[in-house]
Amino acid sequence: MTTAQMTRPPQTLYVTIRRDELRQLKDERDQLQQEVMRLRSHLQAQLAQPSGTQPALC
Repeated sequence: MTTAQMTRPPQTLYVTIRRDELRQLKDERDQLQQEVMRLRSHLQAQLAQPSGTQPALC
């Protein structure tokens, strides 16, 4: 037998953030996006190399 579970509706969380904190988070996001793009291009370059060659270490 299974027991019936009562589910609660999702709760809304309100957060206050200062402008300087928001700017810092945006800057960090931009840096991380640039790092992801750099790593993707590095990976694409490695995948494009012939399998007999060794990739250079960064």
